[in-house]
Amino acid sequence: MALVDLERVLRAGESSVVEFERDLNDERLAETVVCLANGDGGHLLLGVDDDGTVVGARNRHGDHTDGHRLAALVANKTAPSVSVDIEVHDTPSGPVVVVGVPKATSLVATTSGVYVRRAIDVQGRPHCVPMQPHEAIARTTRLGAQDLSVLPLPGLGPEDLDPSELRRFRDLARAGGDPVLAELADLDFLAALGFRTVAGELTLGAVLLFGTTAAIQRLAPTHETAFQVLDALEVRVNRIERAPLIKSMVDLAEAIKPHNPEEEIDDGLFRLGIPAYSDIAIRELLANALVHRDYSTNGQVRVVLEDQTLSIASAGGFPDGITIANLLAAPPQARNPRLAEAFKRAGLVERTGRGVNRVYRSQLAVGRPEPDYRRSTQAWVEVRLRAGPADRELAAFAAHAEREGRPVSLATLQVLHEVRAERRITSARTADILQLSIDEGRALLNDLVERGYLEARGEGKGRTYHLTAGMYRTMGGPAGYVRTRGFDDIQQQHMILTYVTEHGSITRSEAAELCQLGPDQATRLLKRLSTGGSLEMTGARRTARYRLPTGAPSMSHPVGTLGVWPSPPPT
Repeated sequence: MALVDLERVLRAGESSVVEFERDLNDERLAETVVCLANGDGGHLLLGVDDDGTVVGARNRHGDHTDGHRLAALVANKTAPSVSVDIEVHDTPSGPVVVVGVPKATSLVATTSGVYVRRAIDVQGRPHCVPMQPHEAIARTTRLGAQDLSVLPLPGLGPEDLDPSELRRFRDLARAGGDPVLAELADLDFLAALGFRTVAGELTLGAVLLFGTTAAIQRLAPTHETAFQVLDALEVRVNRIERAPLIKSMVDLAEAIKPHNPEEEIDDGLFRLGIPAYSDIAIRELLANALVHRDYSTNGQVRVVLEDQTLSIASAGGFPDGITIANLLAAPPQARNPRLAEAFKRAGLVERTGRGVNRVYRSQLAVGRPEPDYRRSTQAWVEVRLRAGPADRELAAFAAHAEREGRPVSLATLQVLHEVRAERRITSARTADILQLSIDEGRALLNDLVERGYLEARGEGKGRTYHLTAGMYRTMGGPAGYVRTRGFDDIQQQHMILTYVTEHGSITRSEAAELCQLGPDQATRLLKRLSTGGSLEMTGARRTARYRLPTGAPSMSHPVGTLGVWPSPPPT
């Protein structure tokens, strides 16, 4: 941590990843390191008051603090050992010892058996609190170090399993999953799924997938589903159930169906039905909520319909390493891998583990907005699907491509959706919405240019992309192409004339920088303004400057090529 970074951290104050302490003995130092390591890691600053005032840390090794010896002490007092970075900064108010703590990849404790974690109190202040047993389990499952679904449950026997659910799974596997499973005897079938140990014990996964209601209530009490239909503040439907996972998924999908109307549009000789929410998205999201929830904590898989929005939430945050910012790009990671595998072998979800991508694509393919995960926290994942209004032209375009055997990719649909909404897109915006690097975003846009979907305007950082005339015709709005192209010229001319009014003149390089154009494009634009009488050129070549004509009116209503500045075309 550089000195300038230290000053910034002191000004920002304590947080979930920063702790200030005047002084700590060796035991408390180890506990605080464990606390940060069991969270997202961070920095412990010794010699600092809670308000960020530097008071100076005591010397721990004679007349100084030896960072290597202090790091060795921390490693010896934590299990598994935490390797910290120690820096000592001399400030006018005394030394500050900065302990850099990495995020642990497993559950960490002190060698004396203290488990603590970082928490935020009701007043928003960070502190360390004891870690409860269920929190320790949740931490290990989030890190992928433990799969709760293979945890043996003493007292669970074949009599606690529902034969109809076993049959349901076999029928699904036979129809579209792994048909080999369908032919196995019950105990072999459970062993093949990983829900029966070598010693013959049945696991949590067995009761979650196939248990009777009584067995689920007794042995998996954290599992519960809720379906609600809300009308303003009034609850129209409120159904709470404890059913096996596949039955829960089927029941919730059936409950949503009456609230998922379709609108029909004509696509040539075909009639295209556009549902409020994609059936594929509903199926994948319900499966994700049931399979990837944290079964070590109480909570519901909650499905709510309100104000043309479908919300699906489940207990437990994203698995470690997954965030909203990398949801589409990160490798698949299951909190309960055996449950996820079971759903795949039943043919219920996408076998490559890219279910979230299918959710995004299926929503855009029916002309609906992308899923919204912004309400998710560390305690739960919530996704919201909005019903509309539908982009009928984009839906028809996607359906037509599908019928011709050339389905449109998710990335292409995301770009087209953005351009349809905003008229243009940049490489940076493409990288943002596709969760790619800017170079990858630019490569995709250039590929869409080659395929005739997009047209590029400008150069360098100012380069933008919009739909081609052919795409505007395909999507039923040829006038939109004229408006998009026209607005670019009008805005650039207006920017230049405003600049000249304010500063007296403009050069080619100044015009290029102002309008984010290449040198040749800036030259052509200035010449058009000169030819039309809006500007006049003085000087030549490199010394050329463009000014308002002598006696020209003020810029409040600048003169254009036809004598009057053109109004923007109607939208």
